[in-house]
Amino acid sequence: MRDRSRGLVVVRHAKSDRTVTGADHDRPLAARGRREAPLAGEWLREQEAAVDLVRCSTATRARQTGELLLPELSGSPRLEHDPRLYGADTTGLLEVVHDLPAEYQVALLIAHNPGLEELVALLTGTSIELKTSGVAVLRTSGTWSEAGAGWAELAAHATPRPPEQL
Repeated sequence: MRDRSRGLVVVRHAKSDRTVTGADHDRPLAARGRREAPLAGEWLREQEAAVDLVRCSTATRARQTGELLLPELSGSPRLEHDPRLYGADTTGLLEVVHDLPAEYQVALLIAHNPGLEELVALLTGTSIELKTSGVAVLRTSGTWSEAGAGWAELAAHATPRPPEQL
């Protein structure tokens, strides 16, 4: 992905543990989520998606997804936790994209549905299903501040799973 284009990668957090009581924001990953999150990072590395910046929701399950995914990426992307990503709708997610610093060519958002699916549909005109640990890679020649309807193309998407779940 290291050509002249800009890349936006979106990752839905891995599978959370719904048996844990308490606030939704504090729900951790399930054992399945801990197995699948690194696979999303491996898939991105195979796509040669050299990420410069990661913006991650502050929710526990999103932070844990990032902790397991990042070591699998090539390079050492900057990691930032952004409370705006928790429960964000398309408008909120678009605000986060608009605020990405211009010096970063490839940014990754770790967040939640339905916002992520709706963001991909808005930016690319293509609807996809982002299951837990789902990844979408978008490419554009535009700037972050120009992000809007039809701004990017969907370059690839996947839901990496361990062989026993295929």
